[in-house]
Amino acid sequence: MDPAVIQKCIHCGMCLPSCPTYQETKIERNSPRGRISLMRAIAEKRMDLTASFAHELYFCLGCLACQTACPVGVDYKTLFEASRQDIEKSKILNNPLRLLARTFLIKYLFLSPRRLRTFGRLLRIYQRMGLDRFFKSLPFLPAKLKDLLAQIPSIAPHFSFEIIPPRELPINSPTRWKVGLLTGCVQDLVFSKINRDTADVLLYNGCEVICPPEQGCCGSLHAHNGEMETAERLAKKLLAVFPIEELDAIITNSAGCGSHLKHFSDLFPPGTFWRQKAEVWDKKVYDIHEWLIKIGFSPPHAFASTNQSHTVITYHDACHLCHGQKIKNEPRAILHSLPCVQFIELEESDHCCGSAGIYNILQPEMAHKLLNKKIEKIKKTNASIVCTANPGCLLFIEKGLKKHHLNIQTIHPISLLAQYYKMKDRDRGSVEKKEANLARLIH
Repeated sequence: MDPAVIQKCIHCGMCLPSCPTYQETKIERNSPRGRISLMRAIAEKRMDLTASFAHELYFCLGCLACQTACPVGVDYKTLFEASRQDIEKSKILNNPLRLLARTFLIKYLFLSPRRLRTFGRLLRIYQRMGLDRFFKSLPFLPAKLKDLLAQIPSIAPHFSFEIIPPRELPINSPTRWKVGLLTGCVQDLVFSKINRDTADVLLYNGCEVICPPEQGCCGSLHAHNGEMETAERLAKKLLAVFPIEELDAIITNSAGCGSHLKHFSDLFPPGTFWRQKAEVWDKKVYDIHEWLIKIGFSPPHAFASTNQSHTVITYHDACHLCHGQKIKNEPRAILHSLPCVQFIELEESDHCCGSAGIYNILQPEMAHKLLNKKIEKIKKTNASIVCTANPGCLLFIEKGLKKHHLNIQTIHPISLLAQYYKMKDRDRGSVEKKEANLARLIH
């Protein structure tokens, strides 16, 4: 933990209203200001690194809302990740079960795309055979275990490399840019269709798409959980697999990954080969919404019918998109461009939904408190669609909507945009068909 970064905090309390955990508990140590005070005490040797401090740092969501609220620009992300790294090095939280889980998931499974996809195929078989429903129906299983099983997402029928070729050229427009497309890890297993939609939107807007099939996890999960050396290894793999110098941009469609991908250079010492390569990388990484606004994307054409029925949609700001990357207006601009849509702003749209990577598994009670508040805000909009740009948010909000028996669809904004583009190409001559297809695709 860098004392210079810690000392930047002036303890003004401007972060308190923005912190989800503090707002729920009203306990000072559960706030960014309180956590930084503990970090300062440890850095100045006035306090030992204890299990109590470690639990507090893992009670933090890492949503970075405090960074947005901070008037002096305290780099809480760096403090948060450095603190968790110190915690893991101290091994103060280690027990056999935790060590086994972290070793398997973080240090084994997510290190190899081949291993991850093999695991995904096994899960897909497990789900297709109905074993997930069978185990959840067993009366003697503990409620916590049932809830954990319920959080296992449905594995997509195809992985990204099976539906996106390594190189793809625009068909109906000239090539103006050459971009790399990141497919991620969870995104690849669960939301490969979003990756395909992202490729289609890029192609529609004149981008040649380079998508290496051997790419894997970006290391965001590892950096957030104190495994910086593993995050560095994964960063090197991505830096090696993309032709960085040839690309105009490197595109990500996952908010949590993007926040990490834009700071690869922080992982490497100054003056090293990997640091220089990562500095070029950092300048070229764009969130998909950010890139589309930068290049001036083609908005879908409005339908010519005078009797248009408007679908009500709303938007949840994924924390690492709005707070980590400071991207708020771009997704809204894309959603506002869609015809036959009424956009309703979501109250407290930039408040965390409780997903926060694996936080909803490690801290289910707090996570579900935040989720329930988010669902109540969504209900007030009367929307039939809620858009958000992070796989964890999509999964967790969908879970909350089902739990409350709400017939509201969750969708990535880029998937919605891709559907409009596809409708235009498929039904050029029929306004009636377009409107019917839109209603079917959305509802």
